[in-house]
Amino acid sequence: MVEDQEIKTTVSPFAIREGEIKTFDGKDGYVSINQIIHKINLGHITDVHFKILDLVNEFEFLTSRQIFQILKYKGVDIKSQDKLNTKLEQLVKTKVLTRYYFTSEEGKGIYRVYCMEKMGKYLLNSKEVECKWQPTDNTKPVALMKKRLAGNQVIIAYMRKAKNFNSYKVKTTITAKMSGKTFKGHGEIKIAKSGKSLSLIFECVRREDDWENKFVDRMRLYKDFLENFVPFDSGYEARPQLILVCEDDKNMVETFKIIVKNNLEMENIKLYFTTDLKQNAESLDKSLTEFVKNEDTGKFSARNVEFKILE
Repeated sequence: MVEDQEIKTTVSPFAIREGEIKTFDGKDGYVSINQIIHKINLGHITDVHFKILDLVNEFEFLTSRQIFQILKYKGVDIKSQDKLNTKLEQLVKTKVLTRYYFTSEEGKGIYRVYCMEKMGKYLLNSKEVECKWQPTDNTKPVALMKKRLAGNQVIIAYMRKAKNFNSYKVKTTITAKMSGKTFKGHGEIKIAKSGKSLSLIFECVRREDDWENKFVDRMRLYKDFLENFVPFDSGYEARPQLILVCEDDKNMVETFKIIVKNNLEMENIKLYFTTDLKQNAESLDKSLTEFVKNEDTGKFSARNVEFKILE
């Protein structure tokens, strides 16, 4: 498998493309649970298949590359990406998982997205694993799927590259203090060092339809939560650090301008930005950006942040 830092693309695979639609690439027809049980009894579906199923259940949408990286991190001997793809194909054919790809005017996407199927839920339930999947989950639009994929990629990057990585959550449940509204972030990482810990929560920004207004609505909820934070709000012992994950550098600037224009800056609270492709760097120490105001000119400039706790 090509290492992250060897990837040469200049456009994120999780960026929104004009006119993009998702296309079903799973299996049509009927597969009975008895057929699947027979395959398990024959050893055609093994513990590794169940580990893959557990990951897709947890992360909701994953590419095969993401599945491979997580399995390797967790110490599962998966041999190679090709071996994993064979197992994924088996799970799709038995309707344990299903699969989609994205198509736009630029052509067919280069990766497939794996998600749960009905038979997968049955298998997990038989092992007393909680699975909240519903068939309507697979009807989510392209933008929501790509936000989840981008958030998952950030989690995987910190999992593999941050020396002080402690734990993660795929979906972070947050309650805005004054409005009382509950919403979910796109991922959370906890890093710890010398008895100190910090939670990083990630909000993925995509250039979807009407994305500016949607982003403003989300930032108002974050502002409400963070500015009014007291210990143990939404389960956090200390105020977490919000990081906005953008499609590219231009999108970071666009996003920051929306924040300033709508008075969404937070008093005495730093806001950090990153992009999808910055997660491919060998080290994440310089993957974060902040916008700093020049008091003489009143203009803002972007600068890299060395996040010391990641050392």
